[in-house]
Amino acid sequence: MASVNKVILVGNCGRDPEIRYLPSGQAVANISIATSSKRKDKTSGEYIEDTQWHRVTFYDRLAEIAGEYVKKGRPVYVEGRLKYGKYTDKDGAEKNTVDIIATELQLLGGREGGSGTSSEEGAQPRAAGHASAPKPEATSKSAPKTGFDDMDDDIPF
Repeated sequence: MASVNKVILVGNCGRDPEIRYLPSGQAVANISIATSSKRKDKTSGEYIEDTQWHRVTFYDRLAEIAGEYVKKGRPVYVEGRLKYGKYTDKDGAEKNTVDIIATELQLLGGREGGSGTSSEEGAQPRAAGHASAPKPEATSKSAPKTGFDDMDDDIPF
C-alpha cells in the first residue's frame, strides 16, 4: 500500500537562515516559519490569533538558494515532508522534535527594496530541489474585489 508524507506551508520566515556544510560538502540550511490562524471567540466576540512555529531544513542546492534569498520576515511557500526525531537535553530529559524536510521553496511577496515595474526587477526565484527559472511576481493591483473581504469568519469547520 502506498503512503503519503507531505507538508505545505505558507508563512513568514522567523529568522535568517543558518547555513552549514557537512564534511561531505553538502549544504544544510535551517529556518523557522510562522503560520497564523484567526478565529472568533464565541463568548467575547474578539478575534484570537494562534501562531505556530515550524522548523524547516533545506539540503544541497535548495539550502544555498534559501541562504541567499530567504530573509527574516519574508513570506515563503515551502513543500516537504515531516521528520520526527528525539534528543536528550542538557538536563537528561528526552525531547521530541518535528522537522519539515523541504523539497520545494518559493518566495512570496514583493522583492525587497525593489520599486521597479519591469518583470525582470520583480522576478523571484522558485526552486524545487534545484535552481529553476525565476517566476514573475503577481501584483495585487490586478486582483478584483470579491465583496467577501469584510465578512466575519464564523464557519465552525
